[in-house]
Amino acid sequence: MARQLNMDTMRQNFWKEEYLREMLLRCEWRRKYGPLLKAKQKAKAAARLPLKLPTLQPKTPLPAPSVPKAEPPKAPSPVSAALPQSEMYPVQPAIRALLYEGISHDFQGRYRYLNTRKLDNPEKRYFFPITTSFAYGWQLGPPPKQEITSCKMCQIDSFFRKNGAFALLDPRDLAF
Repeated sequence: MARQLNMDTMRQNFWKEEYLREMLLRCEWRRKYGPLLKAKQKAKAAARLPLKLPTLQPKTPLPAPSVPKAEPPKAPSPVSAALPQSEMYPVQPAIRALLYEGISHDFQGRYRYLNTRKLDNPEKRYFFPITTSFAYGWQLGPPPKQEITSCKMCQIDSFFRKNGAFALLDPRDLAF
């Protein structure tokens, strides 16, 4: 609704009355329904609180029956002890020190650290392939150095993997 510019005294008094009536109506509503509204809000807030369960006292443990042990306790297997806590190899201290030298805005600090880590092959950074896209190039090694040949079939034979994209890696296909 557009504002009208032709405001005379009678229209101004009309709007004053309307604002005053609306304000009184709101005050009356608040006086009448305010306590009910606050009670409902408190009930909703109480319903949202988590249910607190009573704490149980610990029971006295039963005495363990004495049974002679026939076998000595086994030491943990070296396989389970050798499992890594993370999926990545630990970072070398020299590379980690790059994090604390300068700031990324000057192409130092985190920027230089990440670019240095990016240069390593995934096999040197991870214990095993994390995503399925790692499987395509995992343990392929550096590409073989070939002389430029003009034979199209020679290029095709050296371009494609011999074992396919989803086949298990054959040691004969790996380039070392």
